Amino acid sequence: MIFNSISFLIFFPVVTIIYFLIPFKIRWVWLLGTSYYFYMCWSPKYALVLGFSTIVTYLSGVLIENADKISDEKKSIMIKKIWVFMSFMINLGVLFLFKYYNFFNFNIKRVFSLFNITIATPTFDFLLPVGISFYTFKALSYTMDVYRGDVKVEKNLGKYALFVSFFPQLVAGPIEKSKNLLHQFNEKHYFDYDRVKNGLLLMLWGFFQKLFVADRLAVLVNTVYNDPGNYKGFQTIIATVFFTFQIYCDFSSYSDIAIGAAEVMGFRLKYNFKQPYFSRSIKDFWRRWHISLSAWFKDYLYIPLGGNRCGKLRTYTNVMIVFLLSGLWHGAAINFIIWGILHGTYQVLGDIFKPMKMKLTSIFKVRTEVFSYKLLQVLVTFVLVNFAWIFFRADSFNTAKIMIRNMTFFNPLPLSVDSVSKLGMDSKDFLISILGIAIVLTINVMQAKGSLRSKLAEQNTVFRWSVYFSCIIFILVFGVYGEGYNPQQFIYSQF
Repeated sequence: MIFNSISFLIFFPVVTIIYFLIPFKIRWVWLLGTSYYFYMCWSPKYALVLGFSTIVTYLSGVLIENADKISDEKKSIMIKKIWVFMSFMINLGVLFLFKYYNFFNFNIKRVFSLFNITIATPTFDFLLPVGISFYTFKALSYTMDVYRGDVKVEKNLGKYALFVSFFPQLVAGPIEKSKNLLHQFNEKHYFDYDRVKNGLLLMLWGFFQKLFVADRLAVLVNTVYNDPGNYKGFQTIIATVFFTFQIYCDFSSYSDIAIGAAEVMGFRLKYNFKQPYFSRSIKDFWRRWHISLSAWFKDYLYIPLGGNRCGKLRTYTNVMIVFLLSGLWHGAAINFIIWGILHGTYQVLGDIFKPMKMKLTSIFKVRTEVFSYKLLQVLVTFVLVNFAWIFFRADSFNTAKIMIRNMTFFNPLPLSVDSVSKLGMDSKDFLISILGIAIVLTINVMQAKGSLRSKLAEQNTVFRWSVYFSCIIFILVFGVYGEGYNPQQFIYSQF
């Protein structure tokens, strides 16, 4: 079941209404059952993988707590570390088996073939369980939080299972830490009109981004990237820029719908985006893009590796390790590894050349506080991010090379009606796509200045409802859906 389906439009109101009607003591049971139903709509058998990860991390928490009671401090710490290690090894082992085994198996065979050595290894043909990277990282955060003493052990297996499987953010995040979400399942939530309205507004904005913007941009992007050899110059540039906004609107829309759905029921999830394409550096970009994943890697990998406390060389090594693994987290392919390495390299080079940049701005008396300088920083960052997205979107490394090579081809008529029609959409849809991007950027500007929902709530009733209905009408009239259209799965749900 995906958010942009008729099934979810029936499922969510039913779940919410019953949630508020039933007694508080059994609400978690209802949410647990509906969350597993939500997940099993993809493939019932993969609920076993979700359940296995849940049980392993639940037991790790209990065992860590028991080890904490041992009077011998050194022995206690050693045993706790063993249980943390086992929890990570088992969960990451399952993730490796489903997501990375065939990738490494294939590449190991290729390496041996260079030396004329043939090795026979089994293949693993199961489909990748949807959202496995998300719920695995969420479950592992609980193990670490218990080990560090940030949360108390959850003795109720059912409530802990609900934390791991909570349906709004089960498939594509945000990746909530146990210390932020787990305790909320013990809170009593009442129906509150303003909170429900705010949650529904955020969901509405999410549906707008998905149906009006992202899925329309996908038509052009898929046309070019699925046949890269036949497109050159501005056609490939436009496709890449469109993908930059497609993936943002697609992923941001999922996060907004998830956060809004949880808010309707009284749960508070962390925001996952903060106007990322207004970033003034790559480091700033990762403070604004997929914030929950960045925070996970920072808290559970970068800082334990030493962070920036061990000298420049070690810091740069830690940054590269984090981004290499971030690339692999997104997918088992060379493309994703290159994408991660690119972002790591951007950050390392940015830090290396920072003193030189500061010296040059001082010599030439460049005013860094003015709008023009900040705009230049945003544009440079945007171009760097755009270039990296090529590897993220391309089906293979060869496709990425073709796209980059073809971008250098000069096309004197980049935006003619004929050239647009060859990109898979007519001129009307192309203009609507540009309008959609403009609306998203405008809303982002307004969000940067404060809560847009709060500002909207301060307006007159007629104006507010005009905005609500306008958004609904835009989705109904111009949204990409209906007969002959299969609801597009959210990009990040495949990770």
